[in-house]
Amino acid sequence: MIDGSMQDYPLTLNRFLDHAARWHGEAEVATARDDGSIGRTTYAALRSRSLAISSLLAGFGIGQGDRVATLAWNSTAHVELWYAVMGMGAVCHTLNPRLTGPQLASMAVRSGAKMLVASADLLPLAKLIAERATGIERLLLIDGAAGEGDAAGMAAVDLETLIADAPGGAVWGDFPETAPAGLCFTSGTTGAPKGVTYTHRGSFLHTLRSLQADVMAFTSRDAVLAVVPMFHANAWGLPFALPAVGGKLVLPGRHADGASLARLIAAEGVTIGVGVPTVWLGLVEHLEASGGALPSLERIIVGGAPMAPALMERIEKRLGVTVQTSWGMTELSPLGVIAPPGDPQRSAAVSGCRGDRRRSAADRCGRHPACRAARRRGASSCSRRVGGRPLFRRDRARDRCRGLVPDRRPRADRRQG
Repeated sequence: MIDGSMQDYPLTLNRFLDHAARWHGEAEVATARDDGSIGRTTYAALRSRSLAISSLLAGFGIGQGDRVATLAWNSTAHVELWYAVMGMGAVCHTLNPRLTGPQLASMAVRSGAKMLVASADLLPLAKLIAERATGIERLLLIDGAAGEGDAAGMAAVDLETLIADAPGGAVWGDFPETAPAGLCFTSGTTGAPKGVTYTHRGSFLHTLRSLQADVMAFTSRDAVLAVVPMFHANAWGLPFALPAVGGKLVLPGRHADGASLARLIAAEGVTIGVGVPTVWLGLVEHLEASGGALPSLERIIVGGAPMAPALMERIEKRLGVTVQTSWGMTELSPLGVIAPPGDPQRSAAVSGCRGDRRRSAADRCGRHPACRAARRRGASSCSRRVGGRPLFRRDRARDRCRGLVPDRRPRADRRQG
């Protein structure tokens, strides 16, 4: 008797792009440029360039476990860099360009970043980071030519000029699936920002869950507009999910205003848009003012902030789409719960998922000391279940209060709350 060993390989993220290049090689990745044009590539070409970048990074001394920081918008060049870094076993640390230079430099110091890759229009901010984060040894630029001046004694080099002479020979995936792949810092809503590290296995499994029919349900026939930034919890996993199914990935660059998004959606035949509610408010307001229509758009997935019921109704009525609300955290990779597509019971208040209604009910309880203490501490009430166990013990106390889980404690202890 031989034990089964089918498909016994590490779940590393480069496999999504490998799959896309082999089976959906002509599927497109499109990026809106500052001049109004749209840049295009295919998954096959993107993989070839990513491998070339991996060989360049190796020549610069980047190896497995090293941190490479990025300061960039949603673009093809940024996706290429992601796979180049993660595929070779290094860790991609995405920096949020909406934060200040000292804040970002502090994050780069804490992560131990050895290299910074920035969008050309963000060069002044990148210089400030490089001057303060002394561990950064090299500064590369994407999406534009290098400007004048050096940063902390190092020249800013345009990555595009180096790719043609890349040595080649890069090998992807030669490391455990539990190795770190990405790193980002939380927004610091309840305190100072904290770094969250994503493993290859964790992000791989998150992708498989996102693609389920009652979750995001992407297919090879979809064109998905990723407005959610790549520095916001890995763009909710979209750069992994779309190559996994061979769907078209559409990226807005640095412009996410209503007019720019409307042009991009119309030009690329976008079927699904993903982003925070304010983005879609801007789109609706633009269309109401201009009188335009976007017949290709079928669904909008929102998260990152609460959505007002009136806004949800307004978006669905004006755009003729289905809105899927979702909730998550940076620490959840980030998807926690989401309304299934077309769920008649969905609302702006909850995701429509039983787990989310459970979460909301537990939050409303304040009758017992355990509930009030947990709420004061600002603890997440997400009961992420692995093998039936809640993530936080405090949630079990709150759920007992609401009668959402059985109370098996001795009767004398129940009076204690």
